[in-house]
Amino acid sequence: MNIAVRDAKEADFPCDALILPIFEDEGMAPYKEVDQRLDNLPSKLMSSGEFRARQAEVFLLHTYGKIKPSRVLFAGMGKKGEATRERARRAGGKAASYLRELRGTKDIALSSANFHSLPPGDFVEGALLSQYRFGTYKKEENEKGLKSLTILSGEDWKERIKWLETVEAGTRFARDLVNTPANDLTPSALAEAALSLKKAKVRVIEKKEAEKLGMGAFLSVARGSHEPPKFIVLTYENAKAKTKTPPVALIGKSITFDSGGISIKPSEGMEKMKYDMAGGAAVLGAIKAASELDMPVNILGILPAAENLPGGSASKPGDIVRTITGKTVEIINTDAEGRLALADAIGYAARSNPRAIIDVATLTGACSIALGNEAIAMMGNDDELTGAIKAASEDTNERVWRMPLYDEYKEYIESDAADLKNSGGRSGSLVTAGYFLKEFAGNTPWVHLDIASTAWTDKDKPYLAKGATGIGVRLLLSFLKNLKA
Repeated sequence: MNIAVRDAKEADFPCDALILPIFEDEGMAPYKEVDQRLDNLPSKLMSSGEFRARQAEVFLLHTYGKIKPSRVLFAGMGKKGEATRERARRAGGKAASYLRELRGTKDIALSSANFHSLPPGDFVEGALLSQYRFGTYKKEENEKGLKSLTILSGEDWKERIKWLETVEAGTRFARDLVNTPANDLTPSALAEAALSLKKAKVRVIEKKEAEKLGMGAFLSVARGSHEPPKFIVLTYENAKAKTKTPPVALIGKSITFDSGGISIKPSEGMEKMKYDMAGGAAVLGAIKAASELDMPVNILGILPAAENLPGGSASKPGDIVRTITGKTVEIINTDAEGRLALADAIGYAARSNPRAIIDVATLTGACSIALGNEAIAMMGNDDELTGAIKAASEDTNERVWRMPLYDEYKEYIESDAADLKNSGGRSGSLVTAGYFLKEFAGNTPWVHLDIASTAWTDKDKPYLAKGATGIGVRLLLSFLKNLKA
């Protein structure tokens, strides 16, 4: 959906539908001309209670030529004093989703008369994000969708629109990757997706080189699959930087299908395990957008990509592997494979002396037990870094909740036969997984983001359709935008 800005009156701008954001306690006051030319019918609808302008409530009215827009969609914003950025996003998402399904609606307009009461752009962001559908394998999905959204405003929206469109494109890129089935999105295909980024240098470390580098933990994950593992390294360097600053390392778990390996998962719901590379997709989407926005930051992106399948050569419970740092790990559960891949990725990143390491991973089922589907579980060894991520989460509503990393948790993952074991059992499994990763970050500022419960939604939300959410892209970009040089 293309975004444009025109300095025009609502009643005089021809379009298939005009969106008017309305507050419960304000009514049609900001839109007196539209109300009058429609014979005060909008005001009558509100006074009768047929439309109350409650949060995310919508009401469509045909204009029959009385004004230039063919239809008017009233978008409820709730009470003015309770307005938030997230409520604006949800209202925008609900309005645009409704119009998307309306036959004959392609070109829409949005009044900015109420934007003095709203954070500029959030309604538009919700509208943009709501248009995503995964249509690669369904012809009819490709035939739907809004073509354009014109913001009726006299203000300069150029930079804001560029940000919104680029961030949405990065999020869409990530969602497409996660939604793609594992027979098409193999580790090799994920490497090709990384290579498609025009402004990032990409290096793909193949199996033999990974063996020489000592990535025994990462390689153990792929042993049961015929698909070769790919350790994907991306570098984005800010061309405008006067001095070379250490990069921010963004690491995304990239298990393109996770059966659990020998410790196989239950069959029910296993088809969703194509989403186990959602962390890698988020990192790719963020780097894609950051590079296209020429953000003044250096980024090291790492995607340890592999399939986790059972087979004659698959890793077995009780096996011991050596990581790139030299630490050994006893494999207790082959379904705790993500932390094995991330251990080598974090160890590899630490060699570059980055200013920070952030890993994003669908790591534990325990995440949803602790937080439901409403927040990312965050752990870290640096208060300033976790604080910056928290600020970014408040900006985007990709919410995080910090979990503890008590020293006692190390006892849970101590092994009798190796330096560590990859699973400490059910008790504290969310935080012990994070503590396992902490062992490989060393003194580098590090944050772990467990997106296992938020990377996928089984129901439509105001601006998120069923399936992959693309969570992490907007969060990382907000963090990078606010990062001090």
